Amino acid sequence: MQFPKIQRSGTTKVHFPWTALASLASGLAAWWLVSRFSNLPAFILPAPGMVWTRFWNALKDGSLLVHALVTLQEIGLGLLVGTFLATGLGYLLAKSRLFERLLSPYLVAMQAIPIVAIAPLLVIWFGPGMFSKVLICALIVFFPVLVNTVVGVRAVPRSLHALMGSLHATRWQTLRLLELPAALPILLGGLRIGATLSVIGAVVGELVGANQGLGFLINVGRGQYDTSLVFVAVFTLVALALGLYSLVAFFEHRLLAWQEWRE
Repeated sequence: MQFPKIQRSGTTKVHFPWTALASLASGLAAWWLVSRFSNLPAFILPAPGMVWTRFWNALKDGSLLVHALVTLQEIGLGLLVGTFLATGLGYLLAKSRLFERLLSPYLVAMQAIPIVAIAPLLVIWFGPGMFSKVLICALIVFFPVLVNTVVGVRAVPRSLHALMGSLHATRWQTLRLLELPAALPILLGGLRIGATLSVIGAVVGELVGANQGLGFLINVGRGQYDTSLVFVAVFTLVALALGLYSLVAFFEHRLLAWQEWRE
């Protein structure tokens, strides 16, 4: 017996981001007007054209790409490690109230300490290499993903757990078929936050101590009064953060496509 194929009615419309482009153009125009008529020196506020020229030169000589790849590697590893540890521990906390009561004071205390305050210690303890940067990224990603994991797992209705029990489902089957799909929207929301915070973690670590990376470029530009280079590094960091956020949003759209069918 063959079942008919279900097709969505209507066509998918692609909307061009005219509003975003208009906002960007307005911001660039305001920046140019301020730099043109404020009589501020270039080492305080360079014009957009100077920043573009500096960006193009750094892109041509390969320095920008090298440093951006280093920072991206630190961000990716830190995000992966932080998400993996936070998801595993968050699931255990969600399933055990006793475990939560034992660890909650330490987790809250760890979150209350600004990452900027402990970053110098981590660089001293583990050296100025990539490991300390990945560790800083993982720490700053850890708490948001942990909280969203706990909330997501506990948001699963008890009636659905009772249904899985009546079907004699194993714990692994309950996790894979019920808890993970039900908690996925909240978990991915935490991952969006973690993706942007991981960029902050990498830059903080590089600003404290590094010989490569976009944070290192910011330090170099600041020390040489090359403000255009600082702008280039900052805009590259913004592009990385937007790219990671969009990537998580893309996977969220693909993984949660079943919700659109349900609606």
